[in-house]
Amino acid sequence: MEKEKRKKETRKRKKREKSGNKRKKGKNKKKEKREKKKRKRDKKEKKKKEIRKKKRRKEDEKKKKKKKNKKKKRRREKRKKEKRKKKEKKKKERTRKRITRKKK
Repeated sequence: MEKEKRKKETRKRKKREKSGNKRKKGKNKKKEKREKKKRKRDKKEKKKKEIRKKKRRKEDEKKKKKKKNKKKKRRREKRKKEKRKKKEKKKKERTRKRITRKKK
């Protein structure tokens, strides 16, 4: 009787341990699943961040180019204006000289 009781107890204990292990396994599986999901989410987030970064860089380059072109245009316009002014001045000078020659 004593022997059977002990056998029964050991069987119960082993069963308990086994079920506990199963529970642990389940916990670990859930944990792993959670971690996997997190990794996936992080990867997606990283990708999105990278895309945003590239987009921002592209836009910044575009703005810089636009600014540069604007500066160039302004400079060109300035030069044109100065040239025009010089031409007009020369023209006026010539006409003045002609008028003075005629008067003499």
